Amino acid sequence: MSKLKVGVIGCGSIAKFRHLPEYKLNKTVEIVAVCDLVAERAEKMAEEYGAKAFTDYKEVLKLDDIDAISVCLPNYLHAPVSIDALKAGKHVLCEKPMATSKEEAEAMIEAAKRNDKKLMIAHNQRFVASHQKAKEIIDSGKLGKIYSFKTTFGHPGPEGWSIDGAGSWFFHKEKAFIGAMGDLGVHKADLMRYLLGEFTEVGAFIETNAKQNTDVDDNAVCILRTENGIIGTLAASWAYVSGGDNSTIIYGEKGTLRLEADPEYSMIEEYRDGSVVYHKLDRIQTNEENGQTTSHVINHFVESIVENKEPLISGEEGMKSLQIILAALESQETKRIVSLKKEVIYASKA
Repeated sequence: MSKLKVGVIGCGSIAKFRHLPEYKLNKTVEIVAVCDLVAERAEKMAEEYGAKAFTDYKEVLKLDDIDAISVCLPNYLHAPVSIDALKAGKHVLCEKPMATSKEEAEAMIEAAKRNDKKLMIAHNQRFVASHQKAKEIIDSGKLGKIYSFKTTFGHPGPEGWSIDGAGSWFFHKEKAFIGAMGDLGVHKADLMRYLLGEFTEVGAFIETNAKQNTDVDDNAVCILRTENGIIGTLAASWAYVSGGDNSTIIYGEKGTLRLEADPEYSMIEEYRDGSVVYHKLDRIQTNEENGQTTSHVINHFVESIVENKEPLISGEEGMKSLQIILAALESQETKRIVSLKKEVIYASKA
């Protein structure tokens, strides 16, 4: 069978440390093209991966032998470049958040359908071993009724990760649109939907209080509620200066699940009867040295194309997770609880 030929648009850190190495490890893939406005970056990645370097993504899309594209660009370019790639007949793996508005997300989904191509959003939390095991336990009824949760994703900020450091596009609102909530919070929104189902109401406090010379959010705490009354908190932060936190705790009628909340055990089950089960599973991926092996995102994307099946995080799924973040922004602006179920906004009690 001929190899799936891919192009990667954007040669920043997410491409350098995630997409390109994981494509290279996949035996069914050939990296054909890489693209970046900074020619030196594209040329360096091209040399490393045996690809051709470009500075104009539209030239990449003209290549007939490319089957799929990874969009690894600043947030404001996710939708337009993804749509162009889909219209050019390429399958698309787009980094998160998938878009800067519901309308952009809908246009991406429509472009995928109209051109009969796969659109996947690069949320990786559903592929974490402890999260998959937690879903299995929750769905089995072992925890009984789920009451509440708290989920957190925080680290010192993108300046230590982004290829451009403190001058990164992450801190420029016209390019990023949203800060920690789009970088980290949307991952957790996607995870909690995966574990607990759809959310119907969102409230949020969102601040810019940790970083200098930026107006994108760097600290946020959201309150979420599902239709059947599960309530909990989602925190996203670029202000955890002594390290990261990527933990989730699920509180149920019969027990509690602690996910990625212990340095030794990736999941701990604690039950009302006093029994405790400790799990050592594949660790969650991190940006620290040696913290990245495979996020499983690339392999799943490739598999969905080769086997012609819907990816786990489709455009529709990505949009639902994005809508939680958009509702959080609306809540902060209006000082109200925002309904995801209907076009209704409930005034908060002062």
